[in-house]
Amino acid sequence: MFTLGDLCERDVVSVKNGENLGRVDDLCVEETTARVLSLVIYGRLRLFGLLGREEDLMIPWEDILTIGSDVVLVRTEPPPRGQKQKKHLKF
Repeated sequence: MFTLGDLCERDVVSVKNGENLGRVDDLCVEETTARVLSLVIYGRLRLFGLLGREEDLMIPWEDILTIGSDVVLVRTEPPPRGQKQKKHLKF
């Protein structure tokens, strides 16, 4: 068992290309059933935050392969840099 604090300490790695996508920053939860819908990784800062940040990466719960002691393995690939990610969640 783990808490959100424990989850935020783990790196998220894509098994498709081995890229480190970042660390878990938040969870998207359905409020009526308390079901976790996705993990949220905040976008990277652009120019030290002066130009805002890139789009957040939403990783659907179904794309999570395993949650280990130090890493979360997912099937998701990040969008190519410079392109915005389409946000799509199933409710």
